[in-house]
Amino acid sequence: MPYSQTIGNTRHVFDDLKTLLARASPARSGDKLAGLAARSAEERVAARMTLADLPLATFLDHPLVPYEEDEVTRLIQDTHDKHAFELVKSLTVGAFRDWLLSDTTTTEVLAALARGLTPEMAAGVSKLMRNQDLIAVARKISVVTRFNNTIGLPGRLSARLQPNHPTDDPKGIAASIVDGLLYGSGDAVIGINPATDNVAVTTNLLRMIDEIRNRWKIPTQSCVLAHVTTTLRAIDEGAPVDLVFQSIAGSEAANRSFGIDLAILKEAREAALALKRGAVGNNVMYFETGQGAALSANAHHGVDQQTMEARAYGVARHFQPLLVNSVVGFIGPEYLFDGKQITRAGLEDHFCGKLLGLPMGVDICYTNHADADQDDMDDLLTLLAVAGCTYIMGVPGADDVMLSYQSTSFHDALYVRSALNLRPAPEFEAWLQRMGIMDESGRVRPRLQGGEAQRLLNYARQK
Repeated sequence: MPYSQTIGNTRHVFDDLKTLLARASPARSGDKLAGLAARSAEERVAARMTLADLPLATFLDHPLVPYEEDEVTRLIQDTHDKHAFELVKSLTVGAFRDWLLSDTTTTEVLAALARGLTPEMAAGVSKLMRNQDLIAVARKISVVTRFNNTIGLPGRLSARLQPNHPTDDPKGIAASIVDGLLYGSGDAVIGINPATDNVAVTTNLLRMIDEIRNRWKIPTQSCVLAHVTTTLRAIDEGAPVDLVFQSIAGSEAANRSFGIDLAILKEAREAALALKRGAVGNNVMYFETGQGAALSANAHHGVDQQTMEARAYGVARHFQPLLVNSVVGFIGPEYLFDGKQITRAGLEDHFCGKLLGLPMGVDICYTNHADADQDDMDDLLTLLAVAGCTYIMGVPGADDVMLSYQSTSFHDALYVRSALNLRPAPEFEAWLQRMGIMDESGRVRPRLQGGEAQRLLNYARQK
């Protein structure tokens, strides 16, 4: 079904819904690479004007990826909560934007709506929003999940402790873990990207983290970010698996390029639940996403990269994860060219994920060949924290020596918590105070003259 809009003497025609969404998207290199981007600023404005007048219900009647060809589309359509959608069913996309920004649209209202929205609706309305709009709405949304601690409470900002090592050396990883703990990071998860994806390495690393966690009674969760099939085999061999990790995307074909489908994710979740390792909850899945993943696999079906990213959140939502994060600048400048595009994408991803009911974090990052620097990441970090981001990454020195990209550091988490008066997860905060790492005002000031913090440091030296 074609859509059109006339500006001045020019009539702009958009052949179908996915073309309209692509032309309405803010400029980004990936959509241009795919031949989907607006060809002029005027065409982008025309697309947004047309999109604003489009009924929200249109997204239910016109799936962007055919139902018969794609299990992600079938999941989105078959699990749509029609009762929850009644709240906004009569609105256009533009009116929905205004409704989201209204003072009467509260945290409770947005929580009730989440299952009534499809990812395409979230992506569509985001294209009509300024950065401040994305922040203002996301800030109103609170998504709380639990495993060994409680993630996502208002006034809290968690950090994943990411102690990667280029050779998976246990001593180097242990040192980074202790370093991060002494700076107050690790409440989201202690999560290692293994350099070698095999069962033996995965199991050994899981057992090492589990030893540290049990020895020091740390209320957090561990994860080795191996492929889901590797983690399943590790579970079969008795490994202490808390969270199951997997990268996911917004189409069946893109997920197939990752070596997964919905059935294997279901199997993995059931296997992790059967271990019953969570002390306060049973959210056992951890997903990572990123704009451009489907395009890089030539599995985007002519859909713009931000809308495909939102569809990945439809997959994540189905499996009730503890954590989801957009690794926003990791895929490279072919998809998000510079700091401006990375900033916009990070705010979009966070907004769409939270609107759909996900515990949304962002890996605020860039590759070394992107036109971005750490000042851009400082800006995005601050904006996301204002928007109520669930968690960020804590990487030693902000420089991942295994994955070779730039992210955020333990110090960055300290900065933003201090600047905006944010605290870690409550159980983890209490542990930090018991250890003498954090004082009652939330400042990280390790007292290393005796006490538990000193013993933790000595443990790392012995390793």
